[in-house]
Amino acid sequence: MQFLKTLFWCLLAFVAAMFTRNNWTTVPVNLWGGLIAEINLPLLLLITFLVGLVPMLGVYHAARWRMRARLATAERTIATLREVIAAPAPGTAVETAPLAITAEPETRI
Repeated sequence: MQFLKTLFWCLLAFVAAMFTRNNWTTVPVNLWGGLIAEINLPLLLLITFLVGLVPMLGVYHAARWRMRARLATAERTIATLREVIAAPAPGTAVETAPLAITAEPETRI
């Protein structure tokens, strides 16, 4: 499986290199105030790709950090509850009879 992954990335790099080689032309980009920037097409595509990728990558990492923090809080809560429910100290009386739960019927007026 590692071989296929490596082959895929090599093929993708080759296609990107061929695209860059065949499209190495300058493209005018109209900016504000009548400014015109001339930039190579592959560089322009890379910049637009990164403009779309970086914010979404930030959102992804923020959500992942938030979920990890929530999971850590839940794990700490569970550990605390396990300590509270832990076996009683030696020498204390322990009731072995099961607890009966009785619920009184609700009366609505």
